[in-house]
Amino acid sequence: MWQGKEWMGSTLSSWEKMEELEHGLLIQPWAWLQLSEDSLLAKAYINTHKGYALLLSDLQHVWHEQVDTSVVSQRAKELNKRLTATPSAFLSHLRDLMCTLLEDPPDPRGATFSCERMAERMSLRVRSELSGLPFHWNFQCTLASPFLVFQHLIRPLMGMSLVLQCQVRELTSLLRLKDAEIQDYQENGAVLSRDRLKTELFDENAVLEQVVTENLPEACSIENGRSFAMKLQNLYVTITKQGFQAERKRQGSGEQFGGDSQASDRTSSNETDGILLSQPEQQSFSAPSLSVLETLNMETSVPMQRPHLSKVKRKKPKGLFN
Repeated sequence: MWQGKEWMGSTLSSWEKMEELEHGLLIQPWAWLQLSEDSLLAKAYINTHKGYALLLSDLQHVWHEQVDTSVVSQRAKELNKRLTATPSAFLSHLRDLMCTLLEDPPDPRGATFSCERMAERMSLRVRSELSGLPFHWNFQCTLASPFLVFQHLIRPLMGMSLVLQCQVRELTSLLRLKDAEIQDYQENGAVLSRDRLKTELFDENAVLEQVVTENLPEACSIENGRSFAMKLQNLYVTITKQGFQAERKRQGSGEQFGGDSQASDRTSSNETDGILLSQPEQQSFSAPSLSVLETLNMETSVPMQRPHLSKVKRKKPKGLFN
């Protein structure tokens, strides 16, 4: 009976570790990699106490690996027979290596990275040094499930499209209000003091058509996904964090009514994971893209506030009219 309880406790602990890795990976930004002739999108989450999760994509396939500390320990022994260290030490070194690979621009600092494609598999190989000895590691990724592709790409992209559409609608309304304001000034005798500041009345259809025409070639030639990784990751992380927070609220509500109030706190533990890199709590969508270094090892239990667009107080124009 006691052995059965121990096995159940071990299984639950392993499940909790995997859930933490899944959640941690979800809210990471994508980065663009150029490894020899291979261009890849990549995102990673490494927890030195629990393991790591990695996603790679060439925009035709998506590969995934997620392992706990027991797998890390076994693989480290197989690949590095001269090195003896704890799984946490190996994971800490892997985290540092991945930070250098995923930052922009990449700064490998003596480490080399290469990838090898096989049937339904992708291997990302790392060569570096640890404590003065050669260190080797292979990320052994398999094809990701359709649900993972939906969770990390399709659903966030759908959310991003809706947010950007709302943003366009708000900006359109603001421009119309500005036109009405300027027209009111003119009807009351105001004259523009600088001709170069004169603008035509905002024509929504004409402007949107022009924007689509000018940007359509770039939008349709995404090539290796670099523009997505370089320009849209701030909004991507905002969307995935909001979805993650909503999912946690739903799970917590269901567990509370089910009588297991402690289960909802499993992912809210106060464990630290080495050096936690800071992350701003609130961001506007116009801010620069998030750095991978700021989010690679973000603790998913940190309370997250709902993102919002800051309201700008309207001011009377000065110096435009006499």
